Amino acid sequence: MSTVPRPLTAEDVSSLVEEREIRFIRLWFTDILGQLKAFSINATELGEAFEGGMGFDGSSITGFNAIEESDMIASPDPATFAVLPWRPQDAGAGVARMFCDIITPERTPYEGDPRHVLRRALDRAGEMGFDHYYVGPELEYFYFRDSKSTEVLDKGGYFDLTTLDAGSDLRRETVLALEQLGIHTEYTHHEVGPSQHEIDMRYADALKMADDCMTYRITVKEYAMKYGLHATFMPKPLFGENGSGMHTHQSLFKGERNAFYDPDDEFFLSDIGKAFIAGQLRHAREICSIFAQWVNSYKRLVPGYEAPVYVAWSRRNRSALVRVPLYHPGRERTTRCELRCPDPACNPYLTFAVLLHAGLEGIEHGYELPDPMEKNLYHLAPDERRRLGIEQLPETLGEAIELTAESELVLRALGEHMFNRYIEIKRQEWEDYRVQVTPWELERYLPVL
Repeated sequence: MSTVPRPLTAEDVSSLVEEREIRFIRLWFTDILGQLKAFSINATELGEAFEGGMGFDGSSITGFNAIEESDMIASPDPATFAVLPWRPQDAGAGVARMFCDIITPERTPYEGDPRHVLRRALDRAGEMGFDHYYVGPELEYFYFRDSKSTEVLDKGGYFDLTTLDAGSDLRRETVLALEQLGIHTEYTHHEVGPSQHEIDMRYADALKMADDCMTYRITVKEYAMKYGLHATFMPKPLFGENGSGMHTHQSLFKGERNAFYDPDDEFFLSDIGKAFIAGQLRHAREICSIFAQWVNSYKRLVPGYEAPVYVAWSRRNRSALVRVPLYHPGRERTTRCELRCPDPACNPYLTFAVLLHAGLEGIEHGYELPDPMEKNLYHLAPDERRRLGIEQLPETLGEAIELTAESELVLRALGEHMFNRYIEIKRQEWEDYRVQVTPWELERYLPVL
């Protein structure tokens, strides 16, 4: 099936639904933790959905309003219309989806909607003269035999193309499905860990890319299930192996001009690019609980497994938090920074929003970018790192969420309602984890204490 051209209007969508005999339309939105939520409407309700939105009860959605103020309206965004390739394709049985903005009965944007949080960040960039915040995330994931174990499918390694790479066919089918959904993919390969994979999407404007990340995750999972397997974006499912990251490439454009590029700079980075990176470095610790939001995220953010933990930037050094890929002549558009610490289980709307706010803060206040660190930061002694002024990301979700709780930047980025709910939910997750007695403790202490 051919892909649907974009962007679409409500009229375009209605015509396509009729032409392809689509029967059901799923209205997708995201809760505060980045879990995809949906309800389905019959194609006959489409006109009403575009005109006034579709009402639903938000009280059971994590981070949404309590039951006494739970009425919500899902307003579909026609530009996100796509036919779901894993649902029946017969005439009269097809299923499509649209992402929704969540609004209140008073017709105002709902402040607990992650999409709204990202829109507000993009508005700030627009007010500062930037037309595009481009994002190119690389989401890694694992295939396992089922959801109850971590039995791998292969022992393949980075870029391996062997019969060991049992995920090749599955990955190819997933890429074809993503392209039917209007998502342009650039690379697909086996990652470092056994049974670990990556499909890279071509960079796009942040709002489209956040929608695409949600689509990517559900597509990967749907096709794994089709093969009787389980795909997971859990940051660190296997002890002693690399975890899954979401390296995030970013750039700001004014019209068609890359605001990060300066031909006369030794790093080919403009003052805007440097201040943007300086902003992300300065605020990295306080926004960490957004881009690494689970207890398990901090099992990945440890020295030695390619996941950066030291707050520094570099051009070649992959142990630094931010990498600036080397400039190639004639490729000014590709000048960008790559933040290497987010993981693929984050909420992409909130992550892109806080990353943008941190970068804009650097630009607005003229933050100075420190010198690049080209030596392997894992090999430096703690005293040496301290002497160089290199900070470290929080080591646990508990530490990370308390830093976020004090952050004016995150409060401004999320808005009061979402900020308070997020802190509350994450403190509870940390407390639930903290009081567990683990198999490690029983093995270690029970026989000797």
